Amino acid sequence: MTAQILLLTLLTVSTLRAEDWPNWRGPDHNGISREKGWKSDWGGDDPPVAWKAEAGIGFSSFTVAGGLVYTAGFNKEKDTLWCWDAATGSQKWQHDFPSELGDKYYEGGTSATPTVSGGQVFFLNRWGEAMCLDAATGKVVWSKNLIKETDAALPDWGFAGSAFVQGDTVFFNMCRHGVALNKKDGSIKWKSAPEPAGYSTPLPGDKGQLLFSSGKSYFAVDAASGQPVWEYPWKTQYGVNAADPVLSGEHIFISSGYKKGATLVKLDGGQPIKVWESKVIHNQFNSCVLVDGHLYGPDGNNGEKGALKCIEMQTGREKWKRPGFDVGGVTVADGKLIALSARGELLIAPVSAEKFDPSTEVQVITGRCWTTPVLANGFIYCRNAEGEVVCLKVK
Repeated sequence: MTAQILLLTLLTVSTLRAEDWPNWRGPDHNGISREKGWKSDWGGDDPPVAWKAEAGIGFSSFTVAGGLVYTAGFNKEKDTLWCWDAATGSQKWQHDFPSELGDKYYEGGTSATPTVSGGQVFFLNRWGEAMCLDAATGKVVWSKNLIKETDAALPDWGFAGSAFVQGDTVFFNMCRHGVALNKKDGSIKWKSAPEPAGYSTPLPGDKGQLLFSSGKSYFAVDAASGQPVWEYPWKTQYGVNAADPVLSGEHIFISSGYKKGATLVKLDGGQPIKVWESKVIHNQFNSCVLVDGHLYGPDGNNGEKGALKCIEMQTGREKWKRPGFDVGGVTVADGKLIALSARGELLIAPVSAEKFDPSTEVQVITGRCWTTPVLANGFIYCRNAEGEVVCLKVK
């Protein structure tokens, strides 16, 4: 490693801020930003655009760390990992590698979001290519074809879960209930049976456990050994268990689209017991965010119009809904909902179980927008399926 690369890496690690968003669903894996004091109302005017960029086709969201922002997209028979200056949009590096569009019933392109940890970027594309890059320079540390190394079955729409890094291990939602790699060189620590995975991202739970989805169930797995602790059957049409579960103490909320609905389970003696199940909400792709006992998120089925909803977690009772939101995404920061509809309308409103009363309703982008917006260090990042990226200044 040259002195220049070493300096860049150390700067990236040392300049991480509390308001960074280094991985899918944020630093606490729950869709809630730690950021305070950002501007959410412009008196009827549009929020100022800091910069725009093109990322290529896909639905990858954004990670922000050390003054840099990362995402991924597909263009001309290759996937690209992008790194830009988070405030100005100036390109720092890009990493291209051969890939396929995979436009089965939709635009195709990239699904997972890059994960930044310890000065490195981890990524898994839809076809099982896993990689680790230097976060400051984009230099490849290691790259693995995990389908070849694990015999994993490829889900119908490819792998979509982002990497989860813990200690010296990186986890991916592949096979029946996950795969664990050595973070240093990508060697396999453990793998599960080669059955189709779900599309969610590994989620940390209690007692050293991680939650994974397969095409038929949700699992709690001992992270060290890879042994399943419990399994909760959850069969969704086409095996699309895509939304991450939402945790609250001993309770776990699970939701899927395709008319499946949602359930709340409680761990009783370490095993999940159903509290309620209904069709009050369907998280087809993006998860709900939990605030003060209420879940805020998209209710949408494939090919149908959906709404932004608030439901009470313990009862499943609907509190309010905003029609026309479809399968967009929601983030929460400083007591406010940041919601991007599937048609690119940005809605900002106080978090309230009583009503939805947005202070901002602005069309920030057009086209299909299934990607969750991200707030970090005074900027909101949004994108559409075609890869148009817009960064809004909200300092």
